[in-house]
Amino acid sequence: MGHEGIINPNPWSLLPFGVLLGAIALAPLWAHAWWGRHYPKVAFGLAAITLTYYLGGLHAHGRVLHVGAEYVSFMALIGSLYVVSGGIHITVKGEATPLTNVMFLLVGAVIANVLGTTGASMLLIRPWLRMNKYRLTAHHVVFFIFLVSNVGGCLTPIGDPPLFLGYLKGIPFWWVAKHCWPMWALGVGLLLAIFYVLDRRNYLRAPAAVRERLAEPGDVWRFQGLGNLVFLGIILGAVFLPHPPFLREGIMVAAAVASYRLTRKPVHEANQFNFHPIQEVAILFIGIFATMMPALDWLQVHARELGTPSPGLFYWAAGALSSVLDNAPTYLSFLSAEMGLFVPPDRVAAALAALQSGAAAGTTPELVQQTLAALAQYFPSEFAAHETTAEHLQLSVLLAQPQYNRFVVALSVGAVFFGACTYIGNGPNFMVKSIAEQQKAHAPTFLGYVFRFTLPYLLPVLLVVWAVFFR
Repeated sequence: MGHEGIINPNPWSLLPFGVLLGAIALAPLWAHAWWGRHYPKVAFGLAAITLTYYLGGLHAHGRVLHVGAEYVSFMALIGSLYVVSGGIHITVKGEATPLTNVMFLLVGAVIANVLGTTGASMLLIRPWLRMNKYRLTAHHVVFFIFLVSNVGGCLTPIGDPPLFLGYLKGIPFWWVAKHCWPMWALGVGLLLAIFYVLDRRNYLRAPAAVRERLAEPGDVWRFQGLGNLVFLGIILGAVFLPHPPFLREGIMVAAAVASYRLTRKPVHEANQFNFHPIQEVAILFIGIFATMMPALDWLQVHARELGTPSPGLFYWAAGALSSVLDNAPTYLSFLSAEMGLFVPPDRVAAALAALQSGAAAGTTPELVQQTLAALAQYFPSEFAAHETTAEHLQLSVLLAQPQYNRFVVALSVGAVFFGACTYIGNGPNFMVKSIAEQQKAHAPTFLGYVFRFTLPYLLPVLLVVWAVFFR
């Protein structure tokens, strides 16, 4: 798909995006029952406003089709992982010592990069609650959200929705692991150390006689539905099949359908599996993908007006917004800002002109040659097929130059890590809270979560990561 040129939308067109994100953040808190009934109308209505403007006012049909394809790819991955993980049930018995709990959370943080934070959270939250049933407190719920539902998923595009959107934009699959693993290791390590101290204090508080009476003797782990690992492998393999269009998504959907059909009903019942959570995500993200187009396009055009920000600014700014808004659109908005800030439009235009004219390498300016060399490195198939867009060129420059790399890393880590700051920062957070409350766990209130756990425990970890890597 060719590029339609730079789109400079009217600033008023950003309003539906702001209204939708504000509604997602606040309506469940202030008007929970109303939001539960009417959120599809809000999402579809605001999406219709933006689509009418882009199709009727700007005639940006190619842009809309491109975003629609990204939405299909996004939901195919998230939805298929959700379905397959719902077909695997883990039964855990035995005493959950602090060290056992730390190992469980560490494994969960790793698995989050394979199943996604949503899939890993849905797979592991129930066995986690059962393990700790005789001394279950709020810190068990919150640190599960910190590590499995958020911070743990920072190593692959599968791990967290913002990183998968970056992958769909063109950031190579293993680029994230290569550049973000030090931050992941430090963040996960610090959170596990804090959890161990809290959990050991809680463990010692329970009398030994109580622990012996309530804890199951011996460690017993039983897995049901392991045949779904085959479908999981198919989905992960499909991630690397971007061509032909929609082959990847078709394979993922087929694997999810087969998994659902072949999984025995008692396994789904044991997991209390249903489609409501993924249905809500699908509907809300129709609105998000549609309404965020003006925000992304406006940021690309006006990003250079931000001056010369540091990687730390992107880390904190993207992180702060990811704390109270969904971190996926926040990530895309700041990625667009980085592309507009560091890659001048005239450089993109010159590179596109050189591509279209077939100019020889020695006849173009050095900057253009560098841009085309980066394009051939990061987008070889698009470069060879002459299907390059301005977005490909901008990303190539960002990824090829180390001084710009740090900005993309800071954005990636900030969007993922800060999603743990509140219940509304990332999709799995509220789902975990809901399941915990069903199991009679002590899930803190919205403000209790922030003041009792985010500020005293998570914020210091975020500060250390900033000081070590982005200061």
